[in-house]
Amino acid sequence: MAISKAKKNEVVARLASELEHSTSAILGTFSGLTADKDSSLRKTVRNAGGKYSVLKNKLAPKAGAGTKIEGALQGLKGVTSIAYTSGDPVALAKALSTWVKDNAEFTFKLGIVDGKVINISEIEALSKMPGKEELFSKLLFLINAPAQRLATVINATGRNLAVVVNQAVEQNKLGGAAPAAAAEAPAAEEAAPAAEAAPAADQDGGSAQTVAAGDEAPAEG
Repeated sequence: MAISKAKKNEVVARLASELEHSTSAILGTFSGLTADKDSSLRKTVRNAGGKYSVLKNKLAPKAGAGTKIEGALQGLKGVTSIAYTSGDPVALAKALSTWVKDNAEFTFKLGIVDGKVINISEIEALSKMPGKEELFSKLLFLINAPAQRLATVINATGRNLAVVVNQAVEQNKLGGAAPAAAAEAPAAEEAAPAAEAAPAADQDGGSAQTVAAGDEAPAEG
């Protein structure tokens, strides 16, 4: 059943608004796709951050005019559907490639990434590349790795220094015990002459008392 011109314009305008910010797309065709599998395919595309639509070949070029995926919408023939995204093209390619392996009713036609049209083999190659999230994770690891190694070295140096200091203290290598012993030695030396002087003073006192007693004895006679 033919659709009116107004309806065609409505379809073109709606699709154009959806494709406006898309940067990559994958076009395919299908035969005998059940409703359940169609629903599964659309869910797969959504989970990959994309959208999915069945195209009308004559209207698709008008809808894609001026967009980054315009080049993929020219000269379409047969049944055509499109999965498109403004996000990660690798994620979309991975998701679709995985789904297609289990659903032979769907096959790829071509793809486009940032204005460059790619063929089926290139879509497969794209699906095997690391996605943006994986690349960001690797980049962050490379950026953080030197800092982490430096922190590890610093921490290890601090721990090693603490071990050396503790061992040195335990083995009296830092001069903590030696000065104390040295301080005790002069004190002992000073105490010795004082001890020797005390008996001498006692002897001198005894002699003085004897002389005094001798002097007092004649006075009694």
